[in-house]
Amino acid sequence: MIITIKKSAPKQEVEKLIADLEKHGVQVTHVVGETHDVLGLVGDTAKLDEKRIMANVAVRNVTRIAAPYKLANRLFHPEDSVIDVAGIKVGGQEKIVVIGGPCSVEGAEQIVSIAQAVKEAGAVMLRGGAYKPRTSPYAFQGLQTEGILDLVEARRKTGLPIVSELMSSDKIEEFDKYVDLIQIGARNMQNFELLKSLGKTQKPILLKRGLANTIEEWIMSAEYIMAAGNPNVILCERGIRTFEKYTRNTLDLSVIPIIKERTHLPIIIDPSHATGDYRYVEAMSLAAIAAGADGLIIEVHNNPECAWSDGGQSLKPDKFARLVEKCRSIAHVVGREL
Repeated sequence: MIITIKKSAPKQEVEKLIADLEKHGVQVTHVVGETHDVLGLVGDTAKLDEKRIMANVAVRNVTRIAAPYKLANRLFHPEDSVIDVAGIKVGGQEKIVVIGGPCSVEGAEQIVSIAQAVKEAGAVMLRGGAYKPRTSPYAFQGLQTEGILDLVEARRKTGLPIVSELMSSDKIEEFDKYVDLIQIGARNMQNFELLKSLGKTQKPILLKRGLANTIEEWIMSAEYIMAAGNPNVILCERGIRTFEKYTRNTLDLSVIPIIKERTHLPIIIDPSHATGDYRYVEAMSLAAIAAGADGLIIEVHNNPECAWSDGGQSLKPDKFARLVEKCRSIAHVVGREL
């Protein structure tokens, strides 16, 4: 971090600032120039608040050289992290994972049937929403614990690890017991108390990007989980809110190489929520694989026309199977397997 000091700043204010910074364990070098002075900070500056430093009357500007996240930073962890989800490895340079299943669990018979179909098509994990965050309070909110137990039954019959969304910290014990990969949805990406609570479990976390959050904010949310003690974080891009109306959200595929460059964490793409339209899911899935994604999470329903939520963005099992085959071809081209 570099702090530019006003030339007119009182000497005692500068000395006080240096002393305060050194209390945080950083080494401060004071360079005196003709028009202004500079303080060069070396050490762990993640805990330093730029705005608080800027409030000092002696300070002209603050520039952070390194990213504020440390545990997620590739600089301090050069090799790719590979996250184990009930024996399924996510991340690394070889295997790409595909997760399939409905937006909402609608009953044991439905979720078991879809689980069998997605497994036959090549999926290695089953997704399903038991607790549903909905824009309208009148929309279907999920089967909740019953839905979780239906997922457990589907896992028993197919062997597929299950992925489901956690909405509140009071359900962590339930999810820790039953769910293999705990999803944190876009609306909870900056629910920092929930993120800190997830640091107390070692269950893998699938952290979705917020509706209008920057990449750095997203990584910092992962840092919250990791700093609290759980290193098992997988990032998930599901599209961001823009002015465009042709799709539900705007899928930002540029995050894949950026995340790979700046962090060591795996990244999965959700083309279903990103586009909001089943017709575009295939194209975005293929593009994501070509761009280097470590996996896909795709909504699949055996009767989308009658789905209790998000039927318009769900693929039927036969379309999903064809999509997986095409993804295998793209994976082969980029030197990976699916």
